Amino acid sequence: MSTLAEVVGRTLADSGIRHAFGVVGGGNILATAALTASGVHYTAARHEGGALAMADAYFRATGNVALCTTTHGPGVTNTVTALADAAKNRSGLVLLCGDAPVSGPRPHDIDQSALLAAVGVRVVRLTDPATAREDTAAAVRTARDGHCPVALFLPGDLIDRPAPDSGTPTTAGAYTPRAPEDRDLEPVLAALAGARRPLLLAGLGAWHAGAGKVLRELGDRLGALFATTVMASGLFRESPWSLGVCGGFAAPPAATLMGEADVVLVFGASLDTFTLHGGRILDPAATVVRIDLAEEDRSGRADLTVRGDAHAVAVRLLDAVGDRELPASSWRGHRAPAVAGARAGWAALAAEDASGGGRIDPRTLTRTLAGMLPAERTVVLDGGHFIAWPAMYWPVPDPAAFVFTGAAFQSIGLGLAGAVGAAVGRPDRLTVAAAGDGGALMGLPELDTLVRSGRPALVVVYDDAAYGFEEHMYLPRGADPATTSFADTDFATVARGLGAAAVTVRRTGDLDAVLAWREAGCPGTLVLDCKVVPGVIAPFLADLLARA
Repeated sequence: MSTLAEVVGRTLADSGIRHAFGVVGGGNILATAALTASGVHYTAARHEGGALAMADAYFRATGNVALCTTTHGPGVTNTVTALADAAKNRSGLVLLCGDAPVSGPRPHDIDQSALLAAVGVRVVRLTDPATAREDTAAAVRTARDGHCPVALFLPGDLIDRPAPDSGTPTTAGAYTPRAPEDRDLEPVLAALAGARRPLLLAGLGAWHAGAGKVLRELGDRLGALFATTVMASGLFRESPWSLGVCGGFAAPPAATLMGEADVVLVFGASLDTFTLHGGRILDPAATVVRIDLAEEDRSGRADLTVRGDAHAVAVRLLDAVGDRELPASSWRGHRAPAVAGARAGWAALAAEDASGGGRIDPRTLTRTLAGMLPAERTVVLDGGHFIAWPAMYWPVPDPAAFVFTGAAFQSIGLGLAGAVGAAVGRPDRLTVAAAGDGGALMGLPELDTLVRSGRPALVVVYDDAAYGFEEHMYLPRGADPATTSFADTDFATVARGLGAAAVTVRRTGDLDAVLAWREAGCPGTLVLDCKVVPGVIAPFLADLLARA
């Protein structure tokens, strides 16, 4: 008979876990040994929050559940920011961690269940070795089918207890998408029957549901234009009728067309203030139909709501539109030249080059890099003011190639760790990580992990020596500049000290290092310490400032 730790490790491997990211301690080191002995690939992180962000990014880039493993207590508390982001993003992952003994807490223990409940994470506590195998397998199924983080607690006094290792974990039946009732679709069909300019907007829920193909078919049948939330970037990239991202990152010509829509079908998107561009992106008179698994409409913008899986509802609507012979809109034909112009995006719009004084305009930097990057890439973003530039100028092949860490929880500092998870999960794509100087310094330990992983990765640090968002937003309102600005950081020297290749970028000619790196086969990690002009404000933030 094996120990509980051994049974849990083997069961996780048997349940399909292929990659684990973690920091070991007394509460998880034996279970981690069982994982690696069972063939699970393990990446040793430098911080538990980084390990959690790696597992999250792995899921976003692959759609497969990964594992983060930590010890108890501080090992768990260190994961909370990344865990909250994963929960709000609906990322499927398992957190395997130590916990207080079942016989009672020790002086240093905390109520971990209450802590994780506060950030919306489900907890499975292994209190009976006899059911450990079944409970562990169930935790993985919940993470996979529910698209959510699940924490698996190992009580300290049970780790070495004997546990049965025979039998196969029970498997759940096939996931059945929630389908709406016919009566739920009647108001939607009535709206579509009168639609002259239909827009189909898809979010991350549509991507998770595998609805891309049927949504394109539905849009083509209706004569609709397409758009996505930023998190679902690339979902309709192959369609000539795609306007790209809806919201603050939308190029003006695309935003104009989105504002013309009279009926908007929204699949698997939360309609947050960024997607709605503060309420200005859509015509107030437009009928907005929200299709989502979540019943509550927190945005308050939806006129109609259909609760259901994006794929299942799209199939039903496509059939019903055909059965009723609803006419296709002529919007595409009338606005074809404008759509073609809008598809060119920000790259086609002139922008003044504000480079000078030893600093490079972030628009010039990002535009120039766009021509140096392979089409098959995974773009990983940290949070901060700089996020606009990659989102505006670096299109991605599909939503799995856009890993926007921290967006759901409005945090920074997870991007370098996210690059590790993405690079491990999708070695077929070049990982391109972008971070501001603030987020890069917060997550700096995981640059070491990225280098040690040996995976090709390009790290672009947009270094304005400040918390740029806060500086632009709040200095005009009386904030103390000493709280937002810092002395310059020599990221290139730090990166070299950690084993990466690095170059300081002050002008476009310095980017020749990227071409040389690619010609050499992208060996390891290349860090670009880009000294950007601090006064160039992203359009989305300029709009916020205008409204403020």
